[in-house]
Amino acid sequence: MQSTNLGNSDLRISPIAIGGMSLKGGPTKTNIEVLQQAVHAGINFFDTADLYERGMNEDLLGQALAPYRDQVVLATKVGNQWRSDGNSWDWKASKAHIIKNVESSLSRLRTDRIDLYQLHGGTIDDPIDEIIEAFEQLVKAGHIRYYGISSIRPNVIEQYVRKSNIVSVMMQYSLLDRRPESVFPLLERHNISVISRGALTQGILIDKPVVSYLQLTAGEVGHANRSVDKLAAELNIPKMQVLLSYALSGSAVSSIALGIRTLAQLGEMKNILETLRPLCDTERHALEHGLRELGYTDHLI
Repeated sequence: MQSTNLGNSDLRISPIAIGGMSLKGGPTKTNIEVLQQAVHAGINFFDTADLYERGMNEDLLGQALAPYRDQVVLATKVGNQWRSDGNSWDWKASKAHIIKNVESSLSRLRTDRIDLYQLHGGTIDDPIDEIIEAFEQLVKAGHIRYYGISSIRPNVIEQYVRKSNIVSVMMQYSLLDRRPESVFPLLERHNISVISRGALTQGILIDKPVVSYLQLTAGEVGHANRSVDKLAAELNIPKMQVLLSYALSGSAVSSIALGIRTLAQLGEMKNILETLRPLCDTERHALEHGLRELGYTDHLI
């Protein structure tokens, strides 16, 4: 399995990342085994957030991956804070919050440095300069190696590209959601990687009933489903692999974050990893033909 650099960092990452959010219930035997077997399968990139299960997900990754710490790239996110009622959270984008919360994440992850620390969202009204100062301070202190953002807002992404040293942007990107391609040229010019999420389109192009998706009608999704079926048959690969290969062939995409919950799912992914590659232009065009391309309508300026 080929690895690649994350943006202009020296972090070498696998084309598939494990998104910890899907592993519920903390450090159970099964959860730990899934994570550790993922390492043995060649996956070295693991993503979580301090928000997930109120930090328990970070604790899971920290416990499971401690024996492999020097072999893996650990990513987490910051910027949200649970309310006292425990049922909702508030956006807390400030230098003080970021500086304070990194200590808790380091402790739960059982590490002395976070490889990729990401802002978990962001709006154009945030104190962006102050937030960047916080991340830069953490880099200088050695608490984090690099930082990025998780956002689909073009105006926010543009500000961080222009003002900061981000190495990555995590954003939803798939055959049915090509909106991020509008910012790919900007990211490529600055050697900033996209970490794709949502590449499997909630399963509706694999084995779930065809329904509408974003602004696409059920009929349009059905057309895409038939195109995926056809290419999968031609290449003799699973439909899941077609969708992953499509996302991976996005010009700025370096890795795809996936939720893998069971050893059976991991086994299926291990088989795919052996032959996973980006699609060529002809294969991409075959999937895109006749499929309406969506665009962002908000957060443009």
